[in-house]
Amino acid sequence: MSVQPRRIRLKPWLLAQVNSSRYPGLQWLSPDQRLFQIPWKHATRHTPASDEENTIFKAWALETGKYQEGVDEPDPAKWKANLRCALNKSREFQLKYDGTKETPVQPYKIYEVFEHNGNTDGVDDEDEEMPNLMELTINPRTSDPPSFSSQFTLSTGGTFGHVIPTPLLPAMTSDLPMTSDLPMTSDLQPQVQMVLPPPVASAASGPMEASDLGDAPNPETCKYDLLSSVPLTDLDLKFQYRGRTAGSLTVSNPQGCRLYYGHLEPTPEQVDLFGPVSLQQVRFPGTADLQNQKQRFYTDALLDVMDRGLILEIWQQDIYAVRLCQCKVFWSGPGVPEQGPPNPMEREKKIKVFSLNDFLQGLILFQRGEAQNPPPFEIYFCFGEDWPDKKPKEKKLIVVQVVPVVARILTEMFSGELSWSTDSIRLQISNPDVKDQTVEQFKELQRLLQSQHIHGPWTPNVP
Repeated sequence: MSVQPRRIRLKPWLLAQVNSSRYPGLQWLSPDQRLFQIPWKHATRHTPASDEENTIFKAWALETGKYQEGVDEPDPAKWKANLRCALNKSREFQLKYDGTKETPVQPYKIYEVFEHNGNTDGVDDEDEEMPNLMELTINPRTSDPPSFSSQFTLSTGGTFGHVIPTPLLPAMTSDLPMTSDLPMTSDLQPQVQMVLPPPVASAASGPMEASDLGDAPNPETCKYDLLSSVPLTDLDLKFQYRGRTAGSLTVSNPQGCRLYYGHLEPTPEQVDLFGPVSLQQVRFPGTADLQNQKQRFYTDALLDVMDRGLILEIWQQDIYAVRLCQCKVFWSGPGVPEQGPPNPMEREKKIKVFSLNDFLQGLILFQRGEAQNPPPFEIYFCFGEDWPDKKPKEKKLIVVQVVPVVARILTEMFSGELSWSTDSIRLQISNPDVKDQTVEQFKELQRLLQSQHIHGPWTPNVP
């Protein structure tokens, strides 16, 4: 059994370890001490103990009290996960390069150090100001809540996951007009393809030479089957309690979900109380992991009045939200900027919080160079406190971020990032043998001949 976990400031502790030169490979990469490297070998429960005896991961577990030597069973994989989570939560570190996702794998990561005022390691001081309980926006309890079953209708036709407006196909440079009355289909059409921009070279992958693409890239070589590769119905949810991620998941139910707290789930006879039974039921994370006692008290006060919850319904191209819970809910998203005044949701009234049609129109304008930035797609729901109110989301007791996965993926694709592909596809490539090396040498010779405008026997003459 581990000792009681201790609250340790990550930044001063970690920087001290980098300066100590105690751990092989943990070192500064820049004279200004902004970039540093952490060795990041794959660890499992079966990793030899000798290989994990002197690592920064074990040191962090010992420092925070999550591992007690001689008492707990060594768990290198868990140690690594603990430090990774701490780095991800801290706003004073940013991952700049992840060699573990390269092919072949590079066993290290590079982080950049940022300067921020105050405590930004994701742990609040016990005496930091908390909102007054009387200021939390909770509706007074009523004995007989009004029924909303006449207003709430469940999707029975086409869904958000089965719609691709024609202006997006076959290419983002299409001149077809964007209209709200778009043809819909109930079946996916895998034969439809879309021309994507060529991938952008990154520092991690090395420079991309003109010979890699050819003088005139053939559009046929960069076609992707969009409909079979993009999860059109998914929603990414992230629960944040005063800036710290308390839980996250992906909802793949094409009809949507209900966010709630408690133990009451819907039945066919209680649709007016809890929404349709066909929705995915998503429970708010508890507060057991919150170290700040005041924060836990106020957060519990809000969770206690979230039995009925918040509905997120997917209908055709749009996402709608319906607030059922007694706790008041405020939101921001596309069309509702964070710089505006507080934006409350009226109870049991369905509101549109995301339109795929509007998003695609904005993405087309961005791709054509007619808009400076891609269209926004992140949606934020703040529970029990005014939002937006010129205060950072990190100071709010409960915030839920909702991301339509299709919007995130398309934005990354047309911004040249394509980071989604490495997350969703695990490439399986064998180590090169002698024959593979010979082929690589032939390919290099071919590139050299092409760069010198010399045609080899395997290079077709192009008029």
